[in-house]
Amino acid sequence: MNEDYKHTDLTGEIINRFYKVYNTLGYGFLEKVYEKALKYELEKFGLLVERQKPINVFYETELVGEYFADLLVENQVIIELKAAETICEKHKNQLVNYLKATEIEVGLLLNFGKKPEIKRKIFSNKNKEK
Repeated sequence: MNEDYKHTDLTGEIINRFYKVYNTLGYGFLEKVYEKALKYELEKFGLLVERQKPINVFYETELVGEYFADLLVENQVIIELKAAETICEKHKNQLVNYLKATEIEVGLLLNFGKKPEIKRKIFSNKNKEK
């Protein structure tokens, strides 16, 4: 399977729910408002969603830290939410770093800015469990 297509059905459904929340709430709320609304929408669709899920970060085999994913869907997709004017390189790098440091291979960066923005990132390496 081509890695670019990993979890495309799941990420497609997440994106559909993102647009529903964006079209309902619009621009201007804090990230936490969008986080709770998106979690509600995804769960309403029947998906397993964990909010502020602690995720261990490894350096090689050493546990070196912990971060909290805004949303983790079906234990397969990390969602990083923003409510910024626009997505910047720092936001994209943050998501890629989360993917590098965890066993999760697919991430979505969703921005509830003046215009809705989506970035899908995939990171696979030999340290990922198959």
